[in-house]
Amino acid sequence: MDSALAVHRLHFAFTITFHYLFPQLTMGLALLIVILKTVALRTGDEHYNQAARFWVKIFAINFAMGVVTGIPMEFQFGTSWARFSKVAGGVIGQTLAMEGVYSFFLESTFLGLFVFGEKRLGPRLHWFSAVLVCAGAWLSGFFIIATDAWMQHPTAYKIGPNDQVLLTSFWELVLNPWILWQYLHNMIGAVVTASVVMASIGAYYLLVAKYVEYGRIFVRTGVITGTLATIAMLFPTGDGQGKMVAQNQPVTLAAMEGLFDTSEGAPLVLIGQPDTDKLTLDNPIVIPKMLSFLTYRRWQAEVKGLKDFPRDQWPDNIPLLYFSYHIMLGIGTLLILIMLVCVWSLWRAHLFNNRALLWALMLALPFPYIATTAGWMTAELGRQPWLIYGLMRTSEGVSSRVSAGNGLFTLIGFMGLYMILGILFLFLVHREIEHGPDPEAIPAAGGVQ
Repeated sequence: MDSALAVHRLHFAFTITFHYLFPQLTMGLALLIVILKTVALRTGDEHYNQAARFWVKIFAINFAMGVVTGIPMEFQFGTSWARFSKVAGGVIGQTLAMEGVYSFFLESTFLGLFVFGEKRLGPRLHWFSAVLVCAGAWLSGFFIIATDAWMQHPTAYKIGPNDQVLLTSFWELVLNPWILWQYLHNMIGAVVTASVVMASIGAYYLLVAKYVEYGRIFVRTGVITGTLATIAMLFPTGDGQGKMVAQNQPVTLAAMEGLFDTSEGAPLVLIGQPDTDKLTLDNPIVIPKMLSFLTYRRWQAEVKGLKDFPRDQWPDNIPLLYFSYHIMLGIGTLLILIMLVCVWSLWRAHLFNNRALLWALMLALPFPYIATTAGWMTAELGRQPWLIYGLMRTSEGVSSRVSAGNGLFTLIGFMGLYMILGILFLFLVHREIEHGPDPEAIPAAGGVQ
């Protein structure tokens, strides 16, 4: 691989991975804040209102970090991927512009009203402002997913006289069949992240016996929504996304599963190490015929292996793709198990006093971030060697005038700057968690049961 291309890919991978640590929490928290505000409005319990006020502070910190780290990526399309921007800008510019003009301003405007306008708006309008913040966050996610979905499965285009890709139908672009399952899978993943974070902070409060009333609210809300969301990540959204890959990118499916030979009744690999030199999977532990059934709903269905595809069509880093996919699946399965055990304990009224489960919830905080990062690595590594699947290879989209040295220089600068931002973020969030919800905002009363 050309050294400049490798640096540009690493640079964009670093900036987008760091950036997405923040939006995934804001998109998920937006929904959970609406849930807290809804319960407060229906029951009149001020604890839920105060819980929403606490989490909107975490939301605002994440939102600010997301904005700061997201803006440089827009410029990277021009600096690192100029040829891609020239060819495809007429298509991806539509969705990226709409993300900024409509959804971002909707989210940021009503976030301001939600944070500063509660006394003037009143309970119902304040609840409605939370709904609009959520709508803006989820609409933002839609336009970003629509952009990536077009790169994964290009539709509604024609090739112009200068080899530029021209958009033929806006509605076909935003109704791309790839979008549905990718969008739902991504957004529910954001809900998983927010649910685990909320339950984790609640578990911390219960373990240290601080803000116990709010700890119970956070754990209850996080565990219930987290259980529903983790199951939905597996089915139907994960299942639907997997079928899209099998139908449209069969070589990607083979690489994800480490399947080198075409098989009828293909097994599902639990553990193994792909050897791309010998074209074998070492030390495999498999479930016989399960991959065929999950993919085509037939036990003896044929699943094509990598050997059936030209070598230049293979993803260029099969081991990393394979392990990213299996890390995502492994952590996702673990989160489902944790949430099911916790919701069972909650239903039996034991969870708040079960220190082992509270520790499990607290220590699970980084897991959804790891799983989400691995999931996005699976999607983007799986698309390789294409930048636009079937239309433009990654090597064709890079900027020709930006050298490896220039790219490496800015990458090192970004790493230093983002380290400072990361430390600042952790400091601000830690301060809010230690301060906790404001108990003085609620008249003295009995604890939450």
